[in-house]
Amino acid sequence: MKKARFILLFFLPALTFAQSISYPPTRQQTIIDTFYQHTISDPYRWLENTQTEEVDEWVDQQNKLTHSYLNKANFKYNSIKLIDKYAYTNYSFPSKHGDYYFSLLYYNNTNVFGLFSQLSLKDSPQLLVDPTFISSKDNIYIKTYSVSKDSKTLAYIFGRNGSDWGEIKVINLKTGYHLNDHLKQVKFSSISWKDDGFYYSKYPEQGIEQTTGQEVYLHKLGTSQEEDQLIFRRKNNPTADFDFFTTFDESYFILKEKDTKNRLINIFYINFNDPLPALRPLLTKLDADESLSFLDNQGTDLLAYLSKEGNNGMVLKIDPANPREWKVLIPEYKKSLLIDVKLLKDKILTVYLTNQKQQIVFFDYQGNVLHSIDFPPGYSVSNIKGEKNDPSLLFAYSGYTQPNIVYILDVENYELKPLKATVVNFDYSDYTIEEHEYRSKDSTMVPMLLIHKKDLDLTQAHPTLLKAYGGFGIISPASFNPGIVHFLMKGGIFAFANIRGGGDLGAYWWFEGRGKNKQNSFDDFICAAEFLIDNNYTTAKQLAITGASNGGLVVAAAAIQRPELFKAVVPIVAPLDMIRFEKFTIGHFHKREYGTVTDSVSFINLLSYSPLHNIKEQVNYPAMLIMTSENDDRVPPLHSYKFTAQLQNRPAQTNPIYLRVEKGAGHYGAFGSYKDILKEEGEMYNFILDQLLKDE
Repeated sequence: MKKARFILLFFLPALTFAQSISYPPTRQQTIIDTFYQHTISDPYRWLENTQTEEVDEWVDQQNKLTHSYLNKANFKYNSIKLIDKYAYTNYSFPSKHGDYYFSLLYYNNTNVFGLFSQLSLKDSPQLLVDPTFISSKDNIYIKTYSVSKDSKTLAYIFGRNGSDWGEIKVINLKTGYHLNDHLKQVKFSSISWKDDGFYYSKYPEQGIEQTTGQEVYLHKLGTSQEEDQLIFRRKNNPTADFDFFTTFDESYFILKEKDTKNRLINIFYINFNDPLPALRPLLTKLDADESLSFLDNQGTDLLAYLSKEGNNGMVLKIDPANPREWKVLIPEYKKSLLIDVKLLKDKILTVYLTNQKQQIVFFDYQGNVLHSIDFPPGYSVSNIKGEKNDPSLLFAYSGYTQPNIVYILDVENYELKPLKATVVNFDYSDYTIEEHEYRSKDSTMVPMLLIHKKDLDLTQAHPTLLKAYGGFGIISPASFNPGIVHFLMKGGIFAFANIRGGGDLGAYWWFEGRGKNKQNSFDDFICAAEFLIDNNYTTAKQLAITGASNGGLVVAAAAIQRPELFKAVVPIVAPLDMIRFEKFTIGHFHKREYGTVTDSVSFINLLSYSPLHNIKEQVNYPAMLIMTSENDDRVPPLHSYKFTAQLQNRPAQTNPIYLRVEKGAGHYGAFGSYKDILKEEGEMYNFILDQLLKDE
């Protein structure tokens, strides 16, 4: 299928050409790969060796150049300070687990989140886990935590410096003292308690090679990790991955195996009420698109969410004794997408999305509607917290320009009341949200939201920031972003396009933007830009685009395919070399989303849109700030390195191409450290504003 050979070796000096920027010298060592008689040139493959001194030096030089420019831009636009001002919010949002409420909060100017606990909402939060106690050298961040059923013990997963790799520690909730338990090599794991132990998963130690070989273990408190009991693995299929949980009453353990190699799902369970509990098959060889996810048990029955053949989601009741006889508890609603389900003692709370509007709907366990609560477009409900038997729940309600307002929801009488007032440094009622639909290349109608100040003169074009995600069937709810507030304060318009590939309009919306249909995502995004320009919201010289992860791929592909539409482009932690994407870390898990070079038809499709491989020598692409993180082991930074080098080292490129690499961070960028988060966000907006406003 593929052959590789070296073709030449030389150094490129700092380019001057018609450029006003002298980029760091970039060695070129071209390797030629052959796929199905197609030759692929890869002149910067040496940048894949991200741990070498040579790459470190190259990255340092790129960062030095980028920060020199961004520091000057900050003098003009002061984005870091202003975003800090708008980011200031004073509100409380504890999360109930067992007998306690927990919060992740900054404290004592430590610049990192600590885990706090309190026994009631009236109590003051007390510091439970101090990340600086774990390490003063590393940037420690708490990924997740879980409380034992008796509320005596809490286990938490923490990471170092942004990596997906994690470790587990355990703490006594009454004394606040850590136990001796310390588990390592943890990755993509939950913590699921059973009596005096918990289930978790780990992988063998790996660098940026493919992440394979997940194993699920049971750890008993007070024992060493070497004594943990292996519960499940697939030696003959190491690319399989697993999700698992124990039900609220700890009657069942459910494990879901996703066999991406054969596009199948297998589900196993342990019934702890059996005389001899053991892991047994429950449902096997389900199609990978048969999105069956178990929620909890209700008595001896198991309840599950199902999205089959592109439907909008339903809730099923399944008897483990007859697992193929599914009973529909809550049916599908053709015009409403089921996006969340929470099982309560005597009712079911659901969240639906209809025409960009969210709605909470309560059902009883016979499937009858009990009550509904409607919310306006551009706002979202998130993080519904509370235990199954609690009489009230907490949830956050926010929008792009409205910080979280935390509500207490009484699940008996459905009354809502704020937990406490949310204090901000601006008037979020000054902004308005417009709902639009525009026509994509194949005439599909795509929804989009526009946000701007109410008094903005729309008879004139304005600086505009267009964003999208469009991948993995993920729904993109509105959430508060002080950077957007800053941009709108400067007279801008923010637009979010719900392009295909995302899940905002249901499973079919995802299917229409993945795999062989991935170009639909890029077409939808490009047509969003054309809609904004054609309707005089903005011009090509005033339009910036950004997106992260899959959204970064979307904006990079759009910029390469239609460079004349955009003034500034900010792809963040983006997969950009789609020919080699599956070779690193978890890329092989995403063949269903993107495709694979092991199939000739899929290879041609990948090659048609891979941003790195579609850069043309003679094109001057828009100004770009390519943002990545040093320790990203989900989309390794090598994608951004190679893309930057390919763009910079062409005589035609006179618009600036900057690379910004966040040190000591992973896929989520400057995560945990408030100062670093603020600087990262502020520098992005300094770049965008400098590019869009420089001609004014």
